[in-house]
Amino acid sequence: MRTKDIENLPYMLNAEEVADILGIARNSAYNLMHSEGFPTIHIGRRMVVPKEKLFQWIENQ
Repeated sequence: MRTKDIENLPYMLNAEEVADILGIARNSAYNLMHSEGFPTIHIGRRMVVPKEKLFQWIENQ
């Protein structure tokens, strides 16, 4: 994906998209999404991250 246009990202991001944005492996993104304090939302068995919350989390790190 490697998009630089934040506006074109979906509102909810999956692990692959989180990994691409952060420049990490997909497994690392899954580990991060399971960690306490990361803005993951669980919908059934699915995990997603709201785009705006991800960028807020990045700014706070």
